[in-house]
Amino acid sequence: MTLHKKIHTYIWGAIALLLLPACNGILGGIYDEPLPKEKKEFGFIQINDKAKTGRIYIDATDYKQWHYIDLHQKQVVSAAVEDKAPADWDFAIHRYDAKTNNGTVAECDATDFNSLPAIKSLPENAFIPDEWSKNRIIIDLSKMMEGIVVRKDDYYNPCLSKWLHVDTSTMPPIYTPSGKIYILRIKDGSYAAIRLKNYMNDAAVKGFMTIDYLYPVQL
Repeated sequence: MTLHKKIHTYIWGAIALLLLPACNGILGGIYDEPLPKEKKEFGFIQINDKAKTGRIYIDATDYKQWHYIDLHQKQVVSAAVEDKAPADWDFAIHRYDAKTNNGTVAECDATDFNSLPAIKSLPENAFIPDEWSKNRIIIDLSKMMEGIVVRKDDYYNPCLSKWLHVDTSTMPPIYTPSGKIYILRIKDGSYAAIRLKNYMNDAAVKGFMTIDYLYPVQL
C-alpha cells in the first residue's frame, strides 16, 4: 500500500470513530432497549411531624393489587386483590380506585391544606361510606382487545375515587384530576385530609400515585 493510500485509510477510520457515538445517539430507541426502572422510594417518602403533613408514593400499576395505607403507623402494605387486608389500615388504593376501612369521605372545594373548612361545618350527609360493586374493580386487561375485561366484587368509596376522572370514551383516555382535598373520617373518629398530587411518574407512566396528606386534622 502506498503512503497516499495509508493516509487516506487512516483519515476515514478516524472519521468513522468520531461518528460512532453520534450514530448511537440518533438510533437510540429504535431497538428494544430496556426502559429505565422506577428508582424512587415508595411508601411514606416525606414526613413533617411538626406540620403533621407528608407525602405517600405508591406503584399502583398492577391491577391485581390493593395498597393499604395506615396513617397512624405511617405504613403501606401491598396485597393481592384476593388476599385478606392487613389488620390495621385507614384507606386503600387500587390503581385509581380507593376504599376505606369502615370510614367515610367528604369532598371539599379546598385545594390546599391551609384553606380547609372547619370539620364541624361539613354536613353529615357530605360524608360518603364505601359501596359494594360488582363492576368497578378491574383486575385483568390482558384480553381487552378481545372485549374481555375481568372484574372483582369489592368495596370502593365513590367520593374518594372521584379524585381522578378517566374518560374512556376517547382513545387515548382523558385523565382529569379533581385537584380537590378529601376529608377522610377514620373509624376511630379522627380525620385526615388527603389530596391526589399526581397519578404518573416522571416518565409519564400512569398508575404511580403521589398522595399528600394532613393527619390528624384538628376539629
